[in-house]
Amino acid sequence: MVIDRANALCGAIFIAFGAYFGLNSLGMELGTPFRMGPGFFPLFLAGILIVLGLVIAIQAIRVEGDPIGSFPLRGMAFILPAPVIFALTLKGLGFVPSIFLTTLFASFASTRMRVPTALALAVVMTLFTTIVFVYGLNLPFRLFGPWLGQR
Repeated sequence: MVIDRANALCGAIFIAFGAYFGLNSLGMELGTPFRMGPGFFPLFLAGILIVLGLVIAIQAIRVEGDPIGSFPLRGMAFILPAPVIFALTLKGLGFVPSIFLTTLFASFASTRMRVPTALALAVVMTLFTTIVFVYGLNLPFRLFGPWLGQR
């Protein structure tokens, strides 16, 4: 029997997280499907996560997969800090510069990304998110913050 180690590991992680959150949600009131308590939705999502983990684990036993490749350190170094950069700069710089810097930083997770393309991506994402969140949804974000002389 051949086992796809990558999918087996993925399935095991899904099952473990689902079991953890499912057991933690049992301490809250569940309610009924028509009158849901605070523990109902987390338990429901944990069940879905466990089922998905089982499907992936069973698939790992049935189909041979590719070997696990190298660890994407560059991607992790640029993607994981991006939300932290956004959170740290949002209040001081404002929404527009924070989105621009976060997108610019995260875009370099790819080895194929070049500076002009990254700048274009950052401009497009900044325009899109500003239109959607500030003007479309009317979220109360300050466009430019006090670090840039705006009050």
